[in-house]
Amino acid sequence: MDLTAAVDVIRAPLGEILPRLSAALSGAIAHRAVAELSGNCPHSPFKAHGDPPGDPGTTITSAEMAAIAPVARAEGTWQGRAWMAGAEVPVLAVHSDATARGALWDLVTAHRDRMAVEAVPGMLVQSRAAAAARATAIAELVDAHGAALSALLGVLRGRDLDDRTARARAVDLAVGALAELRARTDRDQALVEEPAGDAFARLAESLRPVLRGLSVRLDLGPPGTEEGADRLLAADVANTARAVVRAVVHAMLDEQGPGRDGAPRPVHRVHIGWKVGEGELRATVRDDGPGVLRRTALDARRVGERLAALGGRLDVDAVPEWGTTVTATLPLGPPQPAREDPLDGLGAREPEVLEQLARGRRNRQIAQELHISESTVKFHVANILEKLGVTSRGEAAALAHAWEATGS
Repeated sequence: MDLTAAVDVIRAPLGEILPRLSAALSGAIAHRAVAELSGNCPHSPFKAHGDPPGDPGTTITSAEMAAIAPVARAEGTWQGRAWMAGAEVPVLAVHSDATARGALWDLVTAHRDRMAVEAVPGMLVQSRAAAAARATAIAELVDAHGAALSALLGVLRGRDLDDRTARARAVDLAVGALAELRARTDRDQALVEEPAGDAFARLAESLRPVLRGLSVRLDLGPPGTEEGADRLLAADVANTARAVVRAVVHAMLDEQGPGRDGAPRPVHRVHIGWKVGEGELRATVRDDGPGVLRRTALDARRVGERLAALGGRLDVDAVPEWGTTVTATLPLGPPQPAREDPLDGLGAREPEVLEQLARGRRNRQIAQELHISESTVKFHVANILEKLGVTSRGEAAALAHAWEATGS
């Protein structure tokens, strides 16, 4: 029964996994709500489904989940009473290390972990788009709450308040709220980011079993201090980099061509290096094989597809008899939306009229310069003001100058 339920849950779209899991567990474990706190989903590490037990309008929070996470992690399964959605209720907490021990929760967790670790392109696109919106929302939330609580502290610490007890109590509450806000930000960061050095170490650990038993030496160039070892990488970037490097290594081991004497020329050494720049991660894989690896072999392993999902790029340099160097470059942040040029909406003649406006020319001068009538110039100027959303010739000229200064 568990396997049947697991198949149904695993086949569900990402947004339906938790509701289907709740339905699968309802027969064995009566519950009103189910919540998940995990580190394998960069854009939404906390998810909840169901009817929370607290007051109407309240929800289960990641802070409440984080409070019971240590005991669940230590014991594997914990049952007791805890605060959820603002109410003390019976709770069953299950910790999973994503190993297939047979339990339904373990199977579902392993499935989600595989999707993240293998960097499935579709999931990466969704993750990166949501991560951008989520980062903006978090930043705005932190700024708003921080400013409000700081202002509250400033008022309560003012000398014009006489009720010392009330003021002390309010200060304690505000300080506690600020501490919780910062702790929540730290928890969120820990779930969705990891240092580049740690990410590389996990990559190396996953490659050693692949090369065990082969006469292939693995040389590692982990990011040092200068290469950004302490730089935090988004989980989708780290997972993609690891998946891409593993796929490249497998392709190099498979693509063993003949040497000059016609005999097979195996790979004896593979070097892997990471470097974190100002805005990108560059992963390099180099071998000493026959130098016959082609991009098509990497495309078969979805290397380019994975990189493209995050706006990355792939370079392959194969030199016969000398080996192959593959470089994968990933941007560290979400791609910036293309800037919309307000001048693109102008008609064929209107940019020429706007250029004359930017030079301070009057209608008669523009008419003479462009060999059109003055009434036609007036018509174009009126259209330009409407399309640019400005009310004067000066504003239109200023906008043209500003856009030109930005290099458009």
